[in-house]
Amino acid sequence: MNATVASLPADQASSRRKVNPWLIGVTVSMAAFLEVLDTSVANVALPYIAGNLGASYDDSTWVLTSYLAANAIVLPVSGWLAEVIGRKRYFMISLVVFTVSSLLCGFAPSLPLLLLFRAIQGIGGGGLQPMAQAILNDTFPPEQRGLAFALYGITAVLAPTVGPMLGGWITDNYSWRWIFFIKLPIALLAIYLTYALVHDPSPARTAKRGGIRVDYIGIAFLTLGVASLQILLDKGQEDDWFGSHFILTLTIVAAVCLTALVVWEWYRKDPIIDVRMFKSFNFAAANLMMFMMGVMLFSTLVLIPEFLQTLLGYTAGLAGMVLSASGFVLLLMMPVVGRLTAKVQARFLIAAGWLCLAIGLLYSAHRIDLNISFDFAMWLRCAQVVGIGFLFVPITAAGYIGVPAEKGNSVSGMVNFMRNIGSSIGTSIVTTMIARRSQYHQQILVGHITADTEAFRDALRRLTNSIRYSGLDRADAHNQAIARVYGLVDRQAHTLSFMDTFWVLGVLCAIMFVLAFFLKKNDPTAGGDVAVG
Repeated sequence: MNATVASLPADQASSRRKVNPWLIGVTVSMAAFLEVLDTSVANVALPYIAGNLGASYDDSTWVLTSYLAANAIVLPVSGWLAEVIGRKRYFMISLVVFTVSSLLCGFAPSLPLLLLFRAIQGIGGGGLQPMAQAILNDTFPPEQRGLAFALYGITAVLAPTVGPMLGGWITDNYSWRWIFFIKLPIALLAIYLTYALVHDPSPARTAKRGGIRVDYIGIAFLTLGVASLQILLDKGQEDDWFGSHFILTLTIVAAVCLTALVVWEWYRKDPIIDVRMFKSFNFAAANLMMFMMGVMLFSTLVLIPEFLQTLLGYTAGLAGMVLSASGFVLLLMMPVVGRLTAKVQARFLIAAGWLCLAIGLLYSAHRIDLNISFDFAMWLRCAQVVGIGFLFVPITAAGYIGVPAEKGNSVSGMVNFMRNIGSSIGTSIVTTMIARRSQYHQQILVGHITADTEAFRDALRRLTNSIRYSGLDRADAHNQAIARVYGLVDRQAHTLSFMDTFWVLGVLCAIMFVLAFFLKKNDPTAGGDVAVG
């Protein structure tokens, strides 16, 4: 960091020395928080948006898809854009685009315009997370980077938890338009503070001032491939996956374009995505683990509320309260883990995180049932996120190990891209598993309640007699009894599908636990540098 300051002009160097790095950390983390919040705050508002704009609920889900697709396209090229434009300039442009498009989303008079503004918002938001991370990496000295990444990590993992609760409260009490307006004051403050506090690195590490060649073919492959992948993940279960020609076409386009992108970028001298960084085992493993962390974080964010609302009758607000406790756990854990990264090797912290997460998920698979209380559901959720607290900061730090300093922007862009894609894939996996495993268990359970099963006949007779006391005749009581039995079987089948899903997620975490020990050793006191000897 001293070398960076020394290479700046005297006035800039003097200004930079006076800026408390934690002010910069709060500024860029605040901007990143707004972006992550935007991925989840609109979820609960979709029925209100559809009703207000005269659209169907299925059409309104494109409000999420358009944002996520545009966001996913920008993330992997954010490092290249920072080199071309300059990191501070690119960060501010992203903030301005995000802020203006948020305002336009709030005023959108129709669904097509709202989708357009959401896509623009996703383009602006795509540059905020990776640039915030890269700025933190350069702003803080090695011994403080763990705490700095912890500050950023709080925003990345807390915002998805807070988003649904905040969005539900705003839409219930005001209007869905305020989920976009509410962010404007914070975004404007972040723009001002970024302009006043944040500085670019030395000129040697910023934009190439001349002879920039735009890789139009790479951008085309990236746009088509990532957009197709994001849309098929978001719409796959809704359209019955490969039973839909639309989803099948998207799958082929995504596979061809993304494969072609990797081959094209590998042999290009000035790629928009430096895929050759994946030759580093540590970088590749860190990206895989960040991908898996995205899977775990967002899939459990889907599983717990869905279980509570569909099977236990919780309201959206009550289900959100169950999630809120886990947010406080992460809030307390992140600074602790940030300090530990300066004392303990990253791979050991990562291994501890995956082990805690595996135990929490496997315990959930064993204990979840239709009789769990509110307090126990909250406790289960807290047990699931303890491991997440140990993962975010060390994995982020591990991604930089062995990678040249000038590739910092690209590292942060790719790591965030992998986490976002992991969140989309995780959500798709668990929703599909719940649907498919429910059908499977329902078939098995129905096979045990045939008319020649004595236990079933006795239970049906007792239930029919009980219902008859309400004044129904025998035939109506019998039909209602059958309906209740079917409802019970359906709920039990759904519960078993949730148990299966938690088991699968727990086993995947156990595999990641083993992989953690293959990461390179690092010197914690050197800010993540690879240990020698």
